[in-house]
Amino acid sequence: MADDYYNILGITKTATPAEIKKAYRKLALKYHPDKTEGDKGLEDKFKKISEAYAVLSDPKKKNQYDTYGSADFQQRFSQEDIFRNFDMGDILKEFGFGGGRGGGFKSAFGQGGSRGGFSGMGGNPFSQSTGGG
Repeated sequence: MADDYYNILGITKTATPAEIKKAYRKLALKYHPDKTEGDKGLEDKFKKISEAYAVLSDPKKKNQYDTYGSADFQQRFSQEDIFRNFDMGDILKEFGFGGGRGGGFKSAFGQGGSRGGFSGMGGNPFSQSTGGG
């Protein structure tokens, strides 16, 4: 059974954007990986909280979620779709977590890309080199 984003954040379907953000901030502070180092279960909980906020804070995604329901929504939309156009780094910077472009959050969710920490070592080590020796 799919997780219900409203239950994850502890809010009702009639919650205002401000109430959604407030609920997220409270839970994100409590379960952020910087505060729960090494606890995989709490890291997973933080990811679910972040996913719920990414959907419910975006009016278009929230409408689709309310229309399709939790199970159908999660079948129709990938993690990439859910987090598209969503910068958690801005919110986490308000809490004093991470730096620059979302720091640990992007790493935790596998969104580092070529800017994700390999730049000092000559770029992404998994990309194919086309240059000569």
